Amino acid sequence: MKQHNNRKVALIVGAQGVIGRNLSAYLEAQQEWDIIGLSRRGGEETPYLKHIAVDLMNEADTQKKLGHLTTVTHIFYAAYQDAGTWAGLVAPNMTMLQNVVNVVEPVATQLQHISLMQGYKVYGAHLGPFKTPARESDAGTFMPPEFNMSQQHFLEHKQRGKSWTWSAIRPSVVGGFALGNPMNLAMVIAVYAAISKELGLPLRFPGKPGAYHTLMEMTDANLLAKATAWAATNDAGANSAFNINNGDLFRWSDLWPRIARYFDMEVADPLPIPLAEVMADKAPLWNNMMEKYGLQHSYEEVSSWKFGDFVFSWDYDFFADGSKARRAGFHEFVDTAAMFMEIFDNFKKMKVIP
Repeated sequence: MKQHNNRKVALIVGAQGVIGRNLSAYLEAQQEWDIIGLSRRGGEETPYLKHIAVDLMNEADTQKKLGHLTTVTHIFYAAYQDAGTWAGLVAPNMTMLQNVVNVVEPVATQLQHISLMQGYKVYGAHLGPFKTPARESDAGTFMPPEFNMSQQHFLEHKQRGKSWTWSAIRPSVVGGFALGNPMNLAMVIAVYAAISKELGLPLRFPGKPGAYHTLMEMTDANLLAKATAWAATNDAGANSAFNINNGDLFRWSDLWPRIARYFDMEVADPLPIPLAEVMADKAPLWNNMMEKYGLQHSYEEVSSWKFGDFVFSWDYDFFADGSKARRAGFHEFVDTAAMFMEIFDNFKKMKVIP
């Protein structure tokens, strides 16, 4: 890819996920970036966005596909490889990051920054009740393994004595528009609502009873893109970690009836419903809905049920202190309820839901 004049060159690792897609769109809209997106399957290109299909688990393929990227100025790492166990996440996710950095960093002589996408798992949020509000200094204070901190330590060590800097971005649950993403809560809610309505059912919160009343927060994907770019291009973001969230807190007990009103549905009392189980047989129903309403996306593309069960099981407060980023100069915020409604609107426009 030829660099256009003195424009910045972004290498987005994990370009087809909800985070990578939104970051790519945001950078392209700034009109000062050339963008290279990495993923397993490639993607649609524009004059300023090129894609490379690469197997980052394979060192030889990574070298072959990325060894020529001498003009990269910023690496945005947002890739993730799932595994059967929590400990099992360390090896594949470390391998992918190491392969990218070990190949690109030596040849990209103009490299300025490496951005690492993390999350609240660095605080043990996935394990159970954790210290809230979590602050950046609380990361990694529980028994390893924990792949996010292993990745950060790798970057910290790699950066010593170098002119480039790093940042670690820690969003809450990310809300955005992306198909085929296993961690898309807005998609879970929208498709669950559509199927419930088709069956003539009320919109019933399917999580643990305690989860209906705990304090939650989310991170809008567009806000996250802005924050990620900010940290990567400002001195205040150098060699530091930042919690990035919308800036407001909510309880499902307040938000759920508002979501039901959006879909013109009644609300019923919460009932623990394992979505991964009860939605396993709904593909034929969805196929009928696709024909009935002209929907454009298969049941497989819109299913994120395991993630929904995961989030709706949190019967403990789930939020972090986002003031460090604000003190450093990032002042954007988003109304979470409005974020959901906008995402649902987009799902309707794209014929994801009726």
